Amino acid sequence: MICSVLGVRCPLCLNPDDKVVDSRTAEEGSAIRRRRECLKCGRRFTTFERVEESVVSVEKRGGLRENFDREKIVQGVIAASKNRPVSELQVEVLASEIEELVREEGPVVSSKTIGIAVLERLQAIDEVAYLRFASVYKDFSDIADFEREAGLLSKSSVSKGGRDGETRVS
Repeated sequence: MICSVLGVRCPLCLNPDDKVVDSRTAEEGSAIRRRRECLKCGRRFTTFERVEESVVSVEKRGGLRENFDREKIVQGVIAASKNRPVSELQVEVLASEIEELVREEGPVVSSKTIGIAVLERLQAIDEVAYLRFASVYKDFSDIADFEREAGLLSKSSVSKGGRDGETRVS
């Protein structure tokens, strides 16, 4: 195999033509290590191939953009779930689902899309955590905002058959 497409050059003579003499996985499977031989001078050298993650930007309400940060999702959900029966695993799964959604939507995703996706998942995990997250995400300003959201949450629970499959009556 002759490789000049990748732009790899011999470190000694800078010749772009080489052949791969050995390939194997490296870094616990996250990279491929290749031993190469320069076709001009015969020198052998090693290269590593790694997947480059694409950067996804989040467009905030004011139009400002910043790189997606999975840790912000984790910290927001942990804060909303404080003293609630929400496990670390549930938080990690939620964050992974959001990260996957963002990467599929990319390269620019609105903060609204992310917020709604977090709320949908939190509602299924814990309604109190959902309400706490909603209060920050939706910028509640008074008790009426909480009452309205709790009312919507209650109606949603009725349409889903209530807890443990029981039918709720309002």
